Amino acid sequence: MTAWPHPVRALFWLCCLSGLVLALIGAQAAPDKQTGIVPEIPLDGPVGPANAAFVTDAISQAATDGAPLVILRIDTPGGLMSSMRDIVQAILASPVPIVGYVAPAGARAASAGTYILYASHVAAAAPATHLGAATPVEIGGGASGETPSDAGQNAPDDADTSSSPNGNNQPDISSDASARRKQINDAVAYIRSLAEQRGRNADWAERAVREAATLSAAEARDQQVIDRVADNETALLTALNGRTVKTATGQQTLHTEDLRIHRIEPGWRTELLATVTNPTIAYLLFMIGIVGLAAEALNPGATLPGIVGGISLLTALYAFHMLPVDYTGAALILLGAALITAEAFVPSFGALGLGGLAALLFGSIMLGDTPGYEVSMSAIVVIALTTAALLGLVVALFARARRTPTETGHEGLIGRECTARRDFSATGRVWLHGESWQAETDTPVTEGQNLIVTAVDGLTVHVRPKTEGSPEP
Repeated sequence: MTAWPHPVRALFWLCCLSGLVLALIGAQAAPDKQTGIVPEIPLDGPVGPANAAFVTDAISQAATDGAPLVILRIDTPGGLMSSMRDIVQAILASPVPIVGYVAPAGARAASAGTYILYASHVAAAAPATHLGAATPVEIGGGASGETPSDAGQNAPDDADTSSSPNGNNQPDISSDASARRKQINDAVAYIRSLAEQRGRNADWAERAVREAATLSAAEARDQQVIDRVADNETALLTALNGRTVKTATGQQTLHTEDLRIHRIEPGWRTELLATVTNPTIAYLLFMIGIVGLAAEALNPGATLPGIVGGISLLTALYAFHMLPVDYTGAALILLGAALITAEAFVPSFGALGLGGLAALLFGSIMLGDTPGYEVSMSAIVVIALTTAALLGLVVALFARARRTPTETGHEGLIGRECTARRDFSATGRVWLHGESWQAETDTPVTEGQNLIVTAVDGLTVHVRPKTEGSPEP
């Protein structure tokens, strides 16, 4: 039997080792089918793209793992309507029962959290928690309906306001009031449909939208808004044992004895997305991107500012796409940056810079005005003060440059001292800056006499004798 060559044997054992490693990795990555584990998914902070993706992925994974149920622990002031709808749709389509649980004590399921709680197969809350205030708010002064408010604003529900100003009782669909009314009615229909789906109090759900009504945990239980009040997750599971719920796949009876709770923590992707989609971080990335690209344009070949600026700007635009931003504010920021950059080239003595600073400030304030998604005023103030300081420095440098005598060209020769090479009374030659120049004078001069240049005409300088009081350039 012929032995394999040494390289072939090495390759064979390397392939075997690689196959063993892949098998071990696959075994670790295989779904855990332990049905005695209950995943607890935290929904903390404003509802946005990051935690919406985290919750929906965790619900999907729980269904894959065959979990008996999922506890969705809610503590949110509200958030984006689009992200909230993603979570609600994942709950409605889940074959695994979802238990919405407002906890710990002191937590809230306000605004978007109320919709999510209504969508859950079981709604529960810890003592000293509350829910409600589900009124949508406008973004950028328009009735876009992108986000529920965490502050709660009353909806215009007076029927008389639906008439047009001419009194023909036809709705003025172009008015802000009509657009606002459509936004409110859409939210009411949505939350009532969730309440009817789960057999909960639909009338109070409508009040939570129209009047920003709120309830404590005990009041919510008494008014059939939630199903249980439980001190903790263990007590909640005990109370749910034997309860029947209807999921996307049909009726299911909960068997919660001997179940263990496993809290699901957000991964690095969720944390990164949450950081990037933070309005203040997105705003700072936007500003870094503008400054970096401007620095690269002013100093071609610097490379690093361009790379950092490009990455920052693209990341900020991605975040703006996910967030409820006012693009008029973004346009004002770009205009402000352009005006401030122009100040470095056009001697407007601060006019362009001040206009740019005003545009930058107003744009920053307008960029995000949705509750829970505002740009930090501290960041705006720091950016404005830094820009004002740089603008002041540019104006000071321009003023200093204007006061500085010209050092080059014909203008730079005026006032300079030169020396006559020979005696002459009208025209002759002088030494000026180490060069021999043709010179003209109205006063006779002698060889070696110190002279002052008074004018320059082409390659000829006009000179006069230097006196004791002649100023130096």
